[in-house]
Amino acid sequence: MCVFCDIVEGKIPSSKVYEDENYLAFKDINPKAPVHILIIPKKHIGYLSEVDESNKHIIGDMAVIANKIAKDLGIAESGYRIVINNGPDSGQEVFHLHMHLLGGKKMSFSV
Repeated sequence: MCVFCDIVEGKIPSSKVYEDENYLAFKDINPKAPVHILIIPKKHIGYLSEVDESNKHIIGDMAVIANKIAKDLGIAESGYRIVINNGPDSGQEVFHLHMHLLGGKKMSFSV
């Protein structure tokens, strides 16, 4: 079973910062920045590469949620990073589509 699906179902506790009918956002248990939030669709989608014409709105919805959370947590003005990993070589560890929202410090690398 997918750990993020278990979080959605309430089987595993999380530090929620946002929830609606279709999405959940919670604090990462192994943060890489002072603010490190994971934003997930409640419906299981394993990889970014599974997003297609039928569900492309999910990425936009997640970006809107990230912007709201960044404002709520006070990092919108100073800046923040959004990361989506796709597949094992990218560093994806949980195979449920998720967006990382990172901020609260100057990022050490740029792309």
